Amino acid sequence: MKDIWRILKTGSSLRLSYLLVGLMTILVSLSTVLMPLLSGWAINEIQKGSTASTSHAALLALAIFLLDLAQNFFSNWGGYIGDQISVKLNKLLSENYYAHLMSLPQKYFDTELSGKIISRLNRSIVQISNFIEMVTNNFLQFIFSTIFSLVVVFIISWPVGLMLLSLYPIFIWMTIKSSSTWQEYQVQKNNNFDLANGRFAEAITQVKVVKSYGQKKRELSFFSGHFSNVLRLNRPQSKFWHQQDFKRRLVLNIIFFGVYSFIFVRGVQGAFNAGQAVTLILYALNIRIPIFTISFLVESTQRSISDSRDYFTVMDVRPEVDRATKKLLVKKGQISFNNVSFHYVRGKDIIKNLDFKIQAGQKVALVGESGEGKTTLSNLILRLYDPQKGAILIDDQDINNVTKVSLRNQISVVFQEPNLFSGSIRENISYGNPRAKDSQVKRAAKAANAHEFINNLKDGYDTEIGEKGLKLSGGQKQRIAIARAILKDSPLLILDEATSSLDSRSELLVQEALKHLMKGRTSIIIAHRLSTIQDVDTIISMKGGKISEIGTPKELAESGGIYSQLLSVQTARSSEERQEALAKFGIVS
Repeated sequence: MKDIWRILKTGSSLRLSYLLVGLMTILVSLSTVLMPLLSGWAINEIQKGSTASTSHAALLALAIFLLDLAQNFFSNWGGYIGDQISVKLNKLLSENYYAHLMSLPQKYFDTELSGKIISRLNRSIVQISNFIEMVTNNFLQFIFSTIFSLVVVFIISWPVGLMLLSLYPIFIWMTIKSSSTWQEYQVQKNNNFDLANGRFAEAITQVKVVKSYGQKKRELSFFSGHFSNVLRLNRPQSKFWHQQDFKRRLVLNIIFFGVYSFIFVRGVQGAFNAGQAVTLILYALNIRIPIFTISFLVESTQRSISDSRDYFTVMDVRPEVDRATKKLLVKKGQISFNNVSFHYVRGKDIIKNLDFKIQAGQKVALVGESGEGKTTLSNLILRLYDPQKGAILIDDQDINNVTKVSLRNQISVVFQEPNLFSGSIRENISYGNPRAKDSQVKRAAKAANAHEFINNLKDGYDTEIGEKGLKLSGGQKQRIAIARAILKDSPLLILDEATSSLDSRSELLVQEALKHLMKGRTSIIIAHRLSTIQDVDTIISMKGGKISEIGTPKELAESGGIYSQLLSVQTARSSEERQEALAKFGIVS
């Protein structure tokens, strides 16, 4: 019951609509219950023969017609409201899920497949919406019509009422007894669905890799394998369900045999007149029809409970808590790391007691082998993660004491992958400043060396670029990302430079755009090219999660440290040896 109540509570804001559906359901149930009663009275009137009242019979026929008409009207009106509830609830659940996901810490997304997240959303919300629709359109009518029918039956014959009433505790007990086994199968099926759909989403977004490496069969095999597991699990689950359903229905068969036997025998003995006997039979049928369809209601309820757990599991994940109330004010742009330590896994520090200062307006390159924590530093500055020890200051303000929104508003980021969205070029450039004027968008594009190629496109700035900008080249995408950062116009810049995979012309254009972007900003560069490192004010070399050296390119060129080693690599005897040595640092010459 706790799970069902939680599902119903998710749509508590729609309580007025629920009340309207409940009212319609009560009216439909009342009209349904009165039908057998009027039918019984009509039969008794017919039995009177020549003494029967024609006008009375006609009134009974008119009453049945009006009840039938009312049932038709209230049923469809209630159904209409129920359909609107379903769509509104779908919207409400989707928005809540999406908003909650956006508030979750970065570590949640580091361990979850995006396809699985989407699969859970779709499955859970469909099942929850279907359950609410079933409750409003079917279950409430079933409850009310059953209660009203039982009241009338008890008035006419309490033994028949007791027999019909006994159906419910027996049926519910047998259902609860078998519910946990059915749900265990469903959990396993859902897990396979999520894995298959998660991989499906990955393969579709990286279809070029799949095709170029000839792995279509492999991906299909993975997908098909998990659906085969679903099929394998479905057989015993379905067999178990129908075995239990047969037993439940057998009990109902026996009880209804007792009900009809009692009515027929006692009717023959004169305990009931013909009208009462027919009325009891019709009420028994009124109860019999929904009780036999309760198997569907039970299965739908079980499926909703099982499938909605994934939704509520995500909703129970604690969101990022931002208790700060102050806004970050950046006047200079000085960044300080004061004895900062951080780990993703307890006992395995990625960063150890880092202590350094970046002066306002400086260009600082982070250098070190892969896995030394260069990207982690940028994640800490953005507060995608918080350090376990120490403090990060911006203009002497502890970033843990300012709101994350105000912090991130002061930082522009250009990632190694451009990370563009489907939509127009204009929408992507103005992503960080949606209210930007057309002139501002074009100014940013010019500074990023993107204006010329954009103008040459058929639709210019309104060109749709496709998912992740697939209609653009690598250099074009990167220049759009730089224009986006220029338009945001933040005083701090984190640059995961991405020119290593570009052709020479694109690289020159992107490098020039980056110079425009870094001008007047405090810039932290996760360097991928030696040429970029040589142009910075300060180099910070990292090893073992600590700073191994810090200084200007000129100072470190002769220190014998990491930067000096990188420079010496350029004199390697062959291109292959040079590239292999640089690759350890994620750098190309």
